[in-house]
Amino acid sequence: MISSEMRHTVRVSEGSRTTRRKQRTRAALIAAAQSFIAAGRLNAPILEITQTADVGMGSFYNHFDSREQLFEVAVTEVLDRHGDILDACTADLDDPAEIFAASFRMTGRLFRARPQESKVLLANGMTLLTSDRGLAPRALRDIRAGLAAGRFRVEDPELALAVAGGALLGLGNLLAAQPDRDDAHSSDAVTMDVLRLFGMSEDDAREVCSRPLPNLSAGQPAAS
Repeated sequence: MISSEMRHTVRVSEGSRTTRRKQRTRAALIAAAQSFIAAGRLNAPILEITQTADVGMGSFYNHFDSREQLFEVAVTEVLDRHGDILDACTADLDDPAEIFAASFRMTGRLFRARPQESKVLLANGMTLLTSDRGLAPRALRDIRAGLAAGRFRVEDPELALAVAGGALLGLGNLLAAQPDRDDAHSSDAVTMDVLRLFGMSEDDAREVCSRPLPNLSAGQPAAS
């Protein structure tokens, strides 16, 4: 006879398997959506998305109400991962100018290191600049901190962010169009120009942009 304890263990095990299966299905749908966004196929049929994810059509509606909701979640996940990387690579920094610069320099490098996610960001340029996730809120925080610390001289932090974000989106598209271009050098050059626009001297901007960055190992920031 099976004891109540054993029945409980079986139910827990089955529940765990069901949860993991649902998580895998949701992750597969999100990954498929990101591939369609990166390819510029924002009107892809739900059937094609589920086929790419290798899940049943019915499974889609267990997780999302519409293609638009799925795509919104797909973009949000990219923004959150981007933010996590920036937090990791600036965690030990104190100078707001260096924190801002490191985030921009790292983002420039991510255009090559994480191409599909970067294509998702570039396809949603205004989201990248206005979202409360990812780079935008961190950059605005650092601009304000740099202003308070006397490192930057800007009248309107939000306008400064818009200018800097436009430069970054331009860099991303240039790197995509010119695959042989040196992404590290170009990222540092753009960041240095932005710092000068923010009121830093050329020497100070160059020095900040010459400081070492964490490297990217298996898609994650690591100490260099």
